[in-house]
Amino acid sequence: MNVEILTPLLDVLDILGVAVFALSGALLAAKDRQTFVTMVFFALMTGVGGGTVRDLLIGAPVFWISDPWIAFACFAVALLTWMTPTRWWEGKLLEFADGAGLTGYAVLGAAKALSYGVPPVPAVLMGVVTGCVGGIIRDVVAGRPSIIVGPELYITAATLSAALCVLGEVIGLPRIPVWIAAGTAGFLLRSAAIHWKLALPAYSREA
Repeated sequence: MNVEILTPLLDVLDILGVAVFALSGALLAAKDRQTFVTMVFFALMTGVGGGTVRDLLIGAPVFWISDPWIAFACFAVALLTWMTPTRWWEGKLLEFADGAGLTGYAVLGAAKALSYGVPPVPAVLMGVVTGCVGGIIRDVVAGRPSIIVGPELYITAATLSAALCVLGEVIGLPRIPVWIAAGTAGFLLRSAAIHWKLALPAYSREA
């Protein structure tokens, strides 16, 4: 891959992933009855957190610093949240949207890591970081338990998408179909986990 990933597909994934995660951050601030400024902060921090950590780790320019549309998308999502009742966003819809953002962002992160010469296994991890870290930062700042500390299939879905993306690159398959298939596979796994409450077995041995 080229160092500059400018394909329309990845550009769309970037904006959509940021917007979905920004919405989850803004909604958390709304439910806590925070100010609009705090809501914008939560939206930005959640939306760009994973991508920022990824870029710092792989030595890339931090993506949202040079792209004004990223911060604008976070602001717009925060404004939309501020102007609408939180009940509009409750239920399974946001969970499925978050799943789409999670797995799409995992593909984006893995693909970008590969483009900077990161080996396959660390590239998978960079995909997981991209998809998960923003939500972790959001939950830590808000003082609430994170979804990743439970048995729910969340990181697993991100890992599946990132791994399929990297595998396709390693064996030389066409990139765009691989990215679509990888994101879809992870999203289907996440959707199944939401619908049927699938979870990994938890550690149960006595101390």
